Amino acid sequence: MSLTRPQQQQLIKIAKDSITYGLKHGSALPINSKNYSLELQAQRATFVTLKIKQQLRGCIGMLEATRPLVIDIAENAFAAAFNDPRFTSLSTTEYALLEIHLSILSPAEALSFYSEEDLIRQLRPGIDGLIMQEGRRRGTFLPSVWESLTEPDVFLQHLKQKSGLASDYWSDSLKISSYQCEYISEE
Repeated sequence: MSLTRPQQQQLIKIAKDSITYGLKHGSALPINSKNYSLELQAQRATFVTLKIKQQLRGCIGMLEATRPLVIDIAENAFAAAFNDPRFTSLSTTEYALLEIHLSILSPAEALSFYSEEDLIRQLRPGIDGLIMQEGRRRGTFLPSVWESLTEPDVFLQHLKQKSGLASDYWSDSLKISSYQCEYISEE
């Protein structure tokens, strides 16, 4: 489902407003999804990525759709700014430098493969994001990660490490799902 340009701009504004609200009140912007179009009320999984001078400043999201798109954006924008464990809470000074990037995920689909080589052959660089799961260990890379990890085998090795596994790990119980994203950025 592609969103119109006005709907995309509305989501960027919600993300910004939620961060501004968080700076003042310490919580995400309260949203009544019924005040928005049906497309923005639909349950969708999202990630909100924050950057300053093209460097990551926070990224939080959900892999499964559990709430309306507008609420997911507001909650994830707040969490990316204030609850990403890799960073301190965003400051008012940093807010002025912030670049906001939204990723709206399609539902994930399980991949069927019989070996690591078979899996690598199925990967679509620049198109698919991946979710890797082995027991309780789980990690994901959005499709945008292909920009820095362009080779499928290297992409997979790094995803294993992000999932808490060795880069050469392999098991027949490994589960991989793929998804695509609609990206929205400020212009």
